[in-house]
Amino acid sequence: SLYLEKWIEDNRHVEVQIAVDRFGHGVHMGERDCSVQRRHQKILEEGPTPALSPAARADLCSRAIRAAVGAGYENLGTLEFLVDRDGNFYFIEINCRIQVEHPVTEMLTGIDAVALQIRIAAGEPLGFNQGDVRISGHAIEFRINAEDAAKDFRSQAGTVERFYAPGGPGVRMDSHLYAGYDVPPYYDSLLGKLIVWGPDRPAAIARGRA
Repeated sequence: SLYLEKWIEDNRHVEVQIAVDRFGHGVHMGERDCSVQRRHQKILEEGPTPALSPAARADLCSRAIRAAVGAGYENLGTLEFLVDRDGNFYFIEINCRIQVEHPVTEMLTGIDAVALQIRIAAGEPLGFNQGDVRISGHAIEFRINAEDAAKDFRSQAGTVERFYAPGGPGVRMDSHLYAGYDVPPYYDSLLGKLIVWGPDRPAAIARGRA
């Protein structure tokens, strides 16, 4: 037998964050663009995606939450899609968990995704509807990895001699680092996540460069 898939040229990787309780009430919390990857590992995530118009973005998110509710899904989750150059989207998979890039959604909506997942698991209703979800501004997450750029970004262990976490308005740093921390060679190379927010995409990019 022969299995053929459509070739999607110049595609973007876009995912929709959803939440559904055991009573069948569900909402989406917007989408994230995770197209910047290396060896199938996401490096940079942002939301909203610059690949879709507002109308196409609303259509994608609406279809995603309808699909999850229709399938009887219960949990937080992320429906992942490929988006082609014309804005058409194609379903890849659903991740039934909190993802590393969830702070992008938290910065855009003000919703604590981890706390929400715990409440859903405890059997509580969502307590809000789609009209209560407000997406504001633009957010970008940068993954900070322990890698050697001169050696094809090979994972690297060692001791963190100095660590100063960035901060300020619109800046969030999620990390376990501290001065004197020994980076082990046994696990994922992720050391932290820098998330920045701005009222629009250029402002978020400028804050990430600062």
